[in-house]
Amino acid sequence: MELTPRQKQILRAIVDIYVSTAEPVGSKAIAALPDVDFSSATIRNEMAELTQMGLLEQPHTSAGRIPSPAGYRFYIDELMQDYRLSLDETKSLHDALQLKSQEFDEMMSQVGKLVSKMTDLPAYAIASRQDQAVAKHFELVSAGKGSIILVLMLSGDEVKNKLIKLPVTVTDADLRLLSAVLNSSMTDLTADEITAELLDKVSRTAGPAASLVPLVMDYTLECLRQQHGDFHVAGQMRLLNQPEFRDVAKAREVIESLDEDVLANLPATLPKDGPVQFLVGPENVARELKDSSVVMMRFDIGDGMQGTVGVVGPTRMDYAKITAKLGYFAENLGRMFQKNGGAENALPALGEGKPGADE
Repeated sequence: MELTPRQKQILRAIVDIYVSTAEPVGSKAIAALPDVDFSSATIRNEMAELTQMGLLEQPHTSAGRIPSPAGYRFYIDELMQDYRLSLDETKSLHDALQLKSQEFDEMMSQVGKLVSKMTDLPAYAIASRQDQAVAKHFELVSAGKGSIILVLMLSGDEVKNKLIKLPVTVTDADLRLLSAVLNSSMTDLTADEITAELLDKVSRTAGPAASLVPLVMDYTLECLRQQHGDFHVAGQMRLLNQPEFRDVAKAREVIESLDEDVLANLPATLPKDGPVQFLVGPENVARELKDSSVVMMRFDIGDGMQGTVGVVGPTRMDYAKITAKLGYFAENLGRMFQKNGGAENALPALGEGKPGADE
């Protein structure tokens, strides 16, 4: 999508003003900016153009405009400038990290609370293996009339099993055929590499047991996506501080979704130019987060472990400032863990902490 320099200037101004005020932005507010040298009428025409492009929205009760999810995405990709932390902000972040490192041996269990406090948004922290889990072997065993046992070996020699009630009657030969098909087609693949096209191909070659493929793969994908080491979420109630979530029913829906099942399974394909990831509104796979945005950033823990810190908030968040703060945390947490000799020494009890409800 190509925008003129003037349209880019207006879109950036609308995002910046709306982030600060949470009120629809009109042409007069933009015309009053010191670096704007065109009329309100010209601004209104450009705002109408940006609305037709899908980058702005017009609330039904106002003549002003607000950014759409597509507008935020364009802003993040094309217009957002680096936010420079002030000396006071840097000192606050530094002091918080030093305080926590002195008070707690298990740093990762405190990261979510720390990030939430310093951003005033719900936050989460995950420690996970850098190499994604894959299935190494499938075995389907008859467990009597009407059920089978799925035995699944994952990378790292972890074995999972599940009793599955059969929707159809299958023979031992059918189960051996399906096991062979799964072992030849579905091993050594990450969850992201298991596509609908591949599942369809497996079903077509599975013979009479084809109807079992969705049951087997649903459990397999569930296991693959749960292979993170430690998860913590904090500050959920901070969402109520945002004007967008003053509606209690709307806020409750989002707050209840801020759990391990949703946040640990957010898509995390990172851009080539850095470790930060943005999920804006509908880009979130969870329906409950469709009106929210997530900013996440990764850092190296050591010993084959990787950390992720992220915040959840309204689409009207200050992406540049949040990115700068998460970047500071990620860089310094990475240094801290490396200085302490990696995850084994920095996190002597990794996995024992419980997710915090709020801080």
